[in-house]
Amino acid sequence: MLLRFVPRVFLACRVLLVCLAVLLPVGCSATATTGTTATDTTSVKLSQLPAEARQTVALIDKGGPFPYAKDGVVFGNYEKLLPQQKRGYYHEYTVRTPGSRDRGARRIVTGQDGEIYYTDDHYKSFRTVLR
Repeated sequence: MLLRFVPRVFLACRVLLVCLAVLLPVGCSATATTGTTATDTTSVKLSQLPAEARQTVALIDKGGPFPYAKDGVVFGNYEKLLPQQKRGYYHEYTVRTPGSRDRGARRIVTGQDGEIYYTDDHYKSFRTVLR
């Protein structure tokens, strides 16, 4: 009876160790990135952005017209990577991606106080744009 029980305990311990090895790094990295804010992001000069992003900023400065219907809509900051503000504070604009059949992943997000953020990975990270 004991011999049949030992392999099951060994198997259960092994499964538990594998689960911990897989889940712990994920949990740690999620904890580390949860508190990320725009002040933690890197900054980039406007002149260092892709030409399409500079064109989008120029259109924002002019007040349009914008090529995409969703340009200028409220950005919800659901990822909480930008500083927390009241809803409606941030607005997003599409940065054209050559060769993309849709809007692509690149965006400019602006704040009411004039701050500008750039993402090229669809809101997974942001860089503060310096003029």
